[in-house]
Amino acid sequence: MIAIIDYGVGNLFSLKSSLKAVGADAVVTNDPKIIRSAEKIILPGVGAFKDASDKLFNSGLAEIVTEEAKNGKPLLGICLGMQMLFEKSFEYGETKGLSLLKGEIRPISDVISHDLKIPHIGWNALKFNGERSPLFKYINEGDFVYFVHSFFAAGCEDSLIATAEYSCDITAAVGKNNIFGCQFHPEKSGSVGLNILRAFCEKGGI
Repeated sequence: MIAIIDYGVGNLFSLKSSLKAVGADAVVTNDPKIIRSAEKIILPGVGAFKDASDKLFNSGLAEIVTEEAKNGKPLLGICLGMQMLFEKSFEYGETKGLSLLKGEIRPISDVISHDLKIPHIGWNALKFNGERSPLFKYINEGDFVYFVHSFFAAGCEDSLIATAEYSCDITAAVGKNNIFGCQFHPEKSGSVGLNILRAFCEKGGI
């Protein structure tokens, strides 16, 4: 069973529908017992980092997710959920994250061409970083996925598994040991996104 963490942010039921489409047994929950009994965890999220961080920490879910991840349970963060995996964000001030991965969240305006639109919205090709991650076992380099974001993960070289080009290389996905993250939305990325979710959810895989 896959636990989709419900902490008040994110399009949870669209994600659950995508997981159902790949044959995964998933439940949307904020129940610590269910989260601890789950085989894997997905941390979704949309919106502002500080608001999401406050909700995650104040609910006690941050401690549970962190504990389970440190015990080796596979964890996938999506969009803002991916950003939450890092040490801190500089979105409207400085806010702490879960510190499960090294790096910090910075505005893409710091690195992209000034004539490009923010937020970055649309389809971009994935460029693998190093060896193909097990998260990408069913897709190919160059496949397109769907992004909606104004901030990105910086200083995350030790976990970087894919980038996307938006006048420069922007962090698209990260992975280290049992912890993974996608800046893009797999649940909005057609068959490519479904195959990424399939790789994460399948038994005996990640």
